[in-house]
Amino acid sequence: QVQLVESGGGLVQAGGSLRLSCAASGGTFSNYDMGWFRQAPGKEREFVGVMRWRDNFTYYTDSVKGRFTISRDNAKNTVYLQMSSLKPEDTAVYYCAAASGSATLGTYYRLRLGGSYAYWGRGTQVTVSS
Repeated sequence: QVQLVESGGGLVQAGGSLRLSCAASGGTFSNYDMGWFRQAPGKEREFVGVMRWRDNFTYYTDSVKGRFTISRDNAKNTVYLQMSSLKPEDTAVYYCAAASGSATLGTYYRLRLGGSYAYWGRGTQVTVSS
């Protein structure tokens, strides 16, 4: 059983930066595809980005490309989401999630699908003021 705990959220002005962290425990962290999702009030949860375990390939949704970067430190069992040039529309609760390679098969479709992820954190709030 993998436990995930996000941290680093907060209030930031538009154009600012934040780095979210997701600490994992209870499993072999390096064997999981680590994804980030977000959910804004009144909206459905959406895929933000993912780092594939087997080759550290990263994949982002179009709205954050060039602004967000995912990295991971397997020694610390932690994955990061560096967010820059933040916009008010980035305001949401951000969740990290872990998926086994067998669930995602490393494909774009499955990597961005929330149902591929078996383990989820409780989320951290990010609020971007205009």
